[in-house]
Amino acid sequence: MLKKPSCILVVLGMFLQVAIAQDRPNFIFILTDDQSYGMMGCTGNELVQTPNLDQLAKDGVLFTNAHITSAICTPSRASILTSQLERKHGINFNSGTSMSAEGWANAYPVVMRNDGYYTGWVGKNHVPVGEGGYTSGLMENSFDYWYAGHGHLNFYPKDRHKIFEDAQSDTQVEVIGEGITDFLSNEQKLKGAITFLDKRPADKPFMLSVCFNLPHGNGTSSMQQRETDDEIYKSLYRDTDLPLPEHYVAKAAIKSPKLPESIHRAYDRQTGYDYVDRPETLKERYTRQLQAMTGIDRLVGQLRGTLQKQGQDKNTVLIFTSDHGLFMGQFGLGGKAFCYEQTTHVPMIVYNPKEKKKNRGITSDALVQSIDVAPTMLTMAGITPPTTYQGKDLSKLLAGESSEVRDYLYTENLWSTQFGNPRCEAVQDKEWKYIRYYKNETFSAKKKIEAAKALDVNVNKMLYKVNDIDLAQYRAFVEDPLHDEQPVYEELYHLTEDAKETTNLASEGAYKDKLEYMRSVWEKEIRRARGTEPPMVLRYTADSEAEKGKIIQPK
Repeated sequence: MLKKPSCILVVLGMFLQVAIAQDRPNFIFILTDDQSYGMMGCTGNELVQTPNLDQLAKDGVLFTNAHITSAICTPSRASILTSQLERKHGINFNSGTSMSAEGWANAYPVVMRNDGYYTGWVGKNHVPVGEGGYTSGLMENSFDYWYAGHGHLNFYPKDRHKIFEDAQSDTQVEVIGEGITDFLSNEQKLKGAITFLDKRPADKPFMLSVCFNLPHGNGTSSMQQRETDDEIYKSLYRDTDLPLPEHYVAKAAIKSPKLPESIHRAYDRQTGYDYVDRPETLKERYTRQLQAMTGIDRLVGQLRGTLQKQGQDKNTVLIFTSDHGLFMGQFGLGGKAFCYEQTTHVPMIVYNPKEKKKNRGITSDALVQSIDVAPTMLTMAGITPPTTYQGKDLSKLLAGESSEVRDYLYTENLWSTQFGNPRCEAVQDKEWKYIRYYKNETFSAKKKIEAAKALDVNVNKMLYKVNDIDLAQYRAFVEDPLHDEQPVYEELYHLTEDAKETTNLASEGAYKDKLEYMRSVWEKEIRRARGTEPPMVLRYTADSEAEKGKIIQPK
């Protein structure tokens, strides 16, 4: 006859469950938006006040050679979630696709939740997931705690997203901070938050993703110095003489464009980046970016303080990085969607409190990438990464057991649109970078805007609506370079001698052999990036949604 377990055994079992959970690390992954490498004190900026991020770098590992995969929000964030390059996951603003449920099942939050982690997402999401993209509900329902908005948040998220209406604060960083506090406190008092359990189970470790929409232009352009704003966002840095970026060129002073007009149509650039055209408007925007960075830094300090008070600081891994960088008028360029260092090189800090002290407080120049975040977290959590992942596990590097994880980095931009952005790919090692560009025959944004205004058509719909024909074009962008599409322009930079990429050596006879070699590296890396399996995506266009009686609103 079977006997019921004694109370002592039940209690011991509960303690064992808690002990197991405590043995597995918690994770907090922090992602900023449009943050170039040199926007913190620890990455060389002598003006910005980021003491908490600087301390995090001193306590952990600062990667000085970290890069994203695609320098634009949606594909970069999809790459982080799935540990896949864009050519494999197939999602961008112009792709006409959303991530399928099958693809989403391999995203790190889903994998970790299925393996016993209590998961939360706070802030911004800009990746369409499921049937109907942002309206599917699949992403929200995949977390134990959800306090986020799809698309841009604005500096004042309450103005844009209903979910944040219950927040006490008005400004983005502080609203996100309330969500973090709600998640960590386990009180779950924010009425707007979507939760599936009343309390975080004591026997589960947690995984929280914190995603900002700052210092992105959507946030910094909408700053208003409201009476309720913190003083940081009103006066900080306004009495500082901010220098212009190295190699800055005002629009009126451009004599020799960085790229030929046939490759990059600067006159079609999105108007949101026009602030780079004049020094005075550039400095105003830079001031706001620095203010946003200091606000984020303060939140990081508060977060670490909360973890310490809760006794979670010794068992919580913190990872900090950005989805891509941004041009601020260098060489007359504005925006992102390039393969230059200014847009692909980002900060990355990993702090593991359990790591030996000798392996912390160091910098690493290893070639690492945003797709490495997911497999690293999973490995540290004792979870085998899915076979679909293309990133590298950095845990041995963090433990001082290795110094490198790859020989070459591969980056790409497939957002070739009416805004004149060049379609390009790049490969690089620590010394050299090779970039190749393809013909740019997309219809002009300037002409679209002129037609929209003349005929009283909504400009945003004219510019951002994606139809089925765009889906077909995007697929050609992905596949044609793999089938002998030839570049129309190439660049070769000696990074160790020319870190700012000022001098293109591709046409110099003395570097012919190096050019040929880097072309051969590109050939291997682009095929590795594409893989052999079709992307796990669903059709998500204005046409597909119209068939269901729905209208896609630009995100």
